[in-house]
Amino acid sequence: MSNSSDTGGRGPSQRQLRVGELIRRTLSEALMQGEIHDPDLNRLSITVGEVRVTPDLKIATVYALPLGGKDQDEAIALLAKNKGELRRLLGKKTELRFTPDLRFRIDDTFDRMDETRRLFSQEEVRRDLDSDT
Repeated sequence: MSNSSDTGGRGPSQRQLRVGELIRRTLSEALMQGEIHDPDLNRLSITVGEVRVTPDLKIATVYALPLGGKDQDEAIALLAKNKGELRRLLGKKTELRFTPDLRFRIDDTFDRMDETRRLFSQEEVRRDLDSDT
């Protein structure tokens, strides 16, 4: 029997991806609907871009960003402060056997996309790409 928790460097398993997406969707809805009892958190509009779950499903890293990209550190701090309530909500709304510990990080996907676009727009990069074809 193969060990599904060992991905051997191939990336996340289907199970990790499914659980991560379930957590992402559930947290997004809860934050959008203001289900957390913290007025400071509820005044921010936070997007949950991705959730990565460890192979044993015990830790979920939540990549989030406040709308407009302002107050990033405050948003992450407020999410961390409300981690217990967010975990309880996840446990209630999902059918997961174990609710993972939540870690919160700033979602820098858009920053990386902007940097990639900037690199591709440079003349020497375009020249190198054109010479490959």
